[in-house]
Amino acid sequence: MTKNNNPGSIQVVGLPGSLRKTSYTGMAVTIALRGAQEAGAQIRMLDLRDYRLSMLEEDWNERGSAPNVLRLREDLRNAQGIILGTPEYHGGFSGVLKYALDLTGFDEFEGKMIGLVGVAGGKTGAGESLSSLRAVGRALHAWVVPKQVSIPEAWRKFDPDGQLKDRQLEERLLQVGRQVARFASLHNSIREGEFLKQWEVAPENPGGRG
Repeated sequence: MTKNNNPGSIQVVGLPGSLRKTSYTGMAVTIALRGAQEAGAQIRMLDLRDYRLSMLEEDWNERGSAPNVLRLREDLRNAQGIILGTPEYHGGFSGVLKYALDLTGFDEFEGKMIGLVGVAGGKTGAGESLSSLRAVGRALHAWVVPKQVSIPEAWRKFDPDGQLKDRQLEERLLQVGRQVARFASLHNSIREGEFLKQWEVAPENPGGRG
């Protein structure tokens, strides 16, 4: 999913930590991305199945330089905002998302705005997973936005078309996307403003005289 309604806007990508073709995690991230689009961002869904990340490589260096790994890193680097989604398994976020994040680093996440979405089959929701992902965001020097959404008993919450039955829950997901987009846009504007300010006061380059 790629929508570029405003070519000059920032880009927000979604990364669901599920390999199921039709997953509640993907459904939730899709709604959050819609909120980012409403806030003026370009949006794109990244599907981990498309990257075919293998855990059977001989060593870390080979995994780090594999074409699909490089493609995942590039797709994340090109975004100013990232919405991470995960199902909660045994009190933690998914192994496939952990592996994907392990193949990335500061180049992909530092200074970015991160939104968090979690789904669970049980009544307690995905709070533990989201807490762990928040810690990962801090470790990677990213800005994790205050809004996050945990969806308990996800199998009850979505209809067959992937839409939420609970409009309040849908609005919360949209708010995650909006917050990521707006904070990313503000952060980008501040950085550009600081650059222009420094450029305006920079001393003239004597080597540029003919």
